[in-house]
Amino acid sequence: MSTNLAQQLREGTTKAHSMAENVSFVKSFLGGVVDKKSYRKLIANLFFVYTALEEEIEKNKNHFVVQSIYFPELNRTLSLKKDLEYYYGSNWEEQVYPSSATKIYVDRIRNISVNQPELLIAHAYTRYMGDLSGGQILKRIAQTAMNLSSNEGTDFYNFHNIKDEKRFKTIYRQALDDAPINQMQIEHIIAEANTAFNLNMKVFQELNSNFIKIMGMLLLSAIMSLRKKII
Repeated sequence: MSTNLAQQLREGTTKAHSMAENVSFVKSFLGGVVDKKSYRKLIANLFFVYTALEEEIEKNKNHFVVQSIYFPELNRTLSLKKDLEYYYGSNWEEQVYPSSATKIYVDRIRNISVNQPELLIAHAYTRYMGDLSGGQILKRIAQTAMNLSSNEGTDFYNFHNIKDEKRFKTIYRQALDDAPINQMQIEHIIAEANTAFNLNMKVFQELNSNFIKIMGMLLLSAIMSLRKKII
């Protein structure tokens, strides 16, 4: 019996999704303004989030609910490692660390994996469906804004093991609808999906703060340079 979980998740997270998209960092990104230092920090934060999510899903792959959305072809960790090597060099592991908001995000994923593993569906839905839906657009924006050549630095957006992303999304939504859950669990999953969007928003807000600092420093540098020319 279908639960229409996919539709309920989409409708139940509309407001949270909109709020996340309206964070200044995200709006700047969508507008084509991408600072490479902030972007590579985003990739680093995502690495820690996806590592936690994919490790916990793997641990719970035989759980009667989690197995419904067990699709290893979605995994992003290896792609993120490639991007981190591009932005930070071969010793990237010595340079990256999770931000404060990212630590909270990761802790949340680890915690529900132990206590309510069915809620991992909410985090998987929030991340992967977003990646599949807007990934190629974001990839093109990043390539143009940061003058990236070919696919270097944007492997995160490439789902090498999925040939037809549109068809796969249909399969994924059907898997959500077929998950063996009751209405109370659905409500908990929707609530957790809203929490996931909020956790994402906090990560973006931190990046926005860094972005503003960087832009301020660039502006100050430009002003000082102009003053020297005038003097």
